[in-house]
Amino acid sequence: MNKLTTYGVFATLIVLLAGCSIFGDKDKTDEEREKARLLSEQQLYERVQEYLDDEKFDLAVKNLQLLESRFPFGVYADQSQLEIVYAYYRNNDEDAAIAAADRFLRLHPRHPDADYAWYMKGLANYSLAPGLLSRFYEADQSARDVASARRSFREFQEFLRRYPDSVYAADARVRMVNIKDVLARHELVVANYYVKRRAYTAAINRAKAVVEQYQKTEAVADAFALLVFSYHRLGLTDLVDDNLAVLQANFPTHPSLDANGDYRYDADFDLNRRSWLNRLSLGLIDAPRAPIFDTRDAG
Repeated sequence: MNKLTTYGVFATLIVLLAGCSIFGDKDKTDEEREKARLLSEQQLYERVQEYLDDEKFDLAVKNLQLLESRFPFGVYADQSQLEIVYAYYRNNDEDAAIAAADRFLRLHPRHPDADYAWYMKGLANYSLAPGLLSRFYEADQSARDVASARRSFREFQEFLRRYPDSVYAADARVRMVNIKDVLARHELVVANYYVKRRAYTAAINRAKAVVEQYQKTEAVADAFALLVFSYHRLGLTDLVDDNLAVLQANFPTHPSLDANGDYRYDADFDLNRRSWLNRLSLGLIDAPRAPIFDTRDAG
């Protein structure tokens, strides 16, 4: 067999093998091709789960984005859209978490897990660090501090209206109680700001908001004490007596009352929270000019 014949045989074999490969691929069923496609989708989804378990939330976000772009109609499409809400939230990107939750709800308003998306919208706005408001007594600063709390409360309200029996409902209710405590305290933070500046009418309006809107919060006792003080400064005796009677009947151990239940009208009763500078200077510097109605730090 000469060289030319040998080359011809090899060429023929290569063509035949290639042809078998091509026709063999065409012979694959749609089910087999779908299985191969799902395998790569599953692998990517499993990688996301590993990142979530390892708390590598930035990598989880990137891979969830990749998963959706590659397989927008895949078997994990809905689940990945929900999990990216969680990943954004845990990656401290609350705005992106809210946007992702809103997007999921637009695409799947009747999805079995839509309650989770609503719950996460409330949770993403829930940024209430303990004592957050206690550092501020300027009205404009305090107002900015509670904006997300108000949004969170509204989102949880809507969530509970839609899904009162959700597995996340109990947690949402607990968080709403905490939010109400903070919002009530915020009103008193601003009221104290006005008392300090002798703007007693404005202080009264804030304290009345606490009494009327946040009745079961710890701030109510301080609100009544502030009302008595402010009405007294305005010379409104009847209103002083009415609010003092409520304070004495419901909060008899409040620091604004002495051992006999009488109100301490002087500016030095136990409710005053003295600054560190005032304490170090033995009261010579930064002396409080009005009581601070906040019993959280009293004693």
